Amino acid sequence: MNYEEILQTVRGFCAREKLLDGKQHLALAVSGGADSMALLCLIRPLAGEKGIALTVCHVNHGLRGETADRDEAFVREVCARLGLPLRVFHAAELEAEAGKPRAGEDWARRLRYACFERVLAEGIDAVATAHTGSDQAETLLFRLARGTGLHGAAGIRPSRPGYLRPLLCLTRADTEAVCRACGEGWVTDETNDADDYARNRLRHGALPALCGVNSAAEHNLARFCEKAAKADEYFARQADALLASAQAADAESLPGGAGYALRSGQPVWLSEPLRQTDPLILDMALHSLVEPVRDAEEKYIRLLAGLVEKGSGAVQLTDAVRFCARDGVLWREEADKNTRRQGEKADGPKFEVSLPEGGDYPLPGGRKLHIRVVSACFEEKTQGVHKKDLKNQADYAKINSICPVLRLRCRQPGDRFRPAGRGVDRELRKWMNEAGIPPRERDTLPLLAAGRQVLWVCGEGFADGLAPGPDTGQLLQVELENFGGIES
Repeated sequence: MNYEEILQTVRGFCAREKLLDGKQHLALAVSGGADSMALLCLIRPLAGEKGIALTVCHVNHGLRGETADRDEAFVREVCARLGLPLRVFHAAELEAEAGKPRAGEDWARRLRYACFERVLAEGIDAVATAHTGSDQAETLLFRLARGTGLHGAAGIRPSRPGYLRPLLCLTRADTEAVCRACGEGWVTDETNDADDYARNRLRHGALPALCGVNSAAEHNLARFCEKAAKADEYFARQADALLASAQAADAESLPGGAGYALRSGQPVWLSEPLRQTDPLILDMALHSLVEPVRDAEEKYIRLLAGLVEKGSGAVQLTDAVRFCARDGVLWREEADKNTRRQGEKADGPKFEVSLPEGGDYPLPGGRKLHIRVVSACFEEKTQGVHKKDLKNQADYAKINSICPVLRLRCRQPGDRFRPAGRGVDRELRKWMNEAGIPPRERDTLPLLAAGRQVLWVCGEGFADGLAPGPDTGQLLQVELENFGGIES
């Protein structure tokens, strides 16, 4: 396509997606690369047609030394020549929002969007970024490789509140053609040539291979994302209707945690309507519950789907947020920030375990801890059961009499432990030394505690006096899921 054809393509895309409707002042995110320079060349005439004022926003991440300063100088010269107002941000200005400068795509993205949010707060209607159909194709491949559902397969959306992507209808080759046609140069970020980042490896390897099969591969992948986005929107409407119809209304009939959530203004959902719905709609509904909390990867959707199906237990999404199911309902719990204690280790699990719900808790190294309260038949349990299985089972009534809410964490100063069969209460530090636990493992070894009293240690089992007996009605059972399966 020549410049006029490309301009017409972008004009039509903006009209179809209503990207410029009602806008009075836009900020263009311009790094100086070919994509962002094409954004400048194409949006200027379209903004002129609609009387939209433009400001250019440039972010100097400060990670590439002289070349980053070169890019900033290049953008400054372009804006001065074209008579466009320019806002330049440096990393040091935004440490509070993005953290201290450090290498990596995640930090750089946080910094850019912290800058954009400042621009929006100053009265700009929206920020236009230079994402192209090539970026769309890379994003789709990356998400498919990592694991995604329909929502993730929809890729980069043409717009979201405060942001526009008017070049999604173009490829990277198109943007370079625009720059050449307009007589504009561009700068190249040398980190884009390295294969240190997964996205670069896709750009240099996977996409060229696909384009070798079909030269229209990038367009076809982008078109797939458009179709996935439309399907996603349909299922999202169905999911919203499902969650609305499944909401519980009577706090008095709900279990304690669910009743508290409902009285606090948080929704509680009946499990049966969720179980009976189409799995695609349920997936979308669960995605909408996970997304505000963390990156909604497929594994978290599957964990929540399993929780709905079982009808009991809990899934911990972050240190502070988990979803619980019990007595026919599903609800969200959020830990009080004041419950965090000083002196806790920064690495390792830190979760509140409410009984009898229990739950599934992620551990470092990809492992997972399953904590359950189950019915006990002691005679059957003790016949043909390995000793290692029994040491990870305790009499639930005994545990509950000590503390109905345990803490899953690593060791802390002052912890004490009473090893099974020893009848002696010891400092946990001294016990670990006597037990021969390697020093490198001591600070990350998961344990369950009530205050400073440790009730269970991973690999050792429950403390003395908590073992089940003939009169035990319910068991507190702990299982460690490793890469090779379930290890009691």
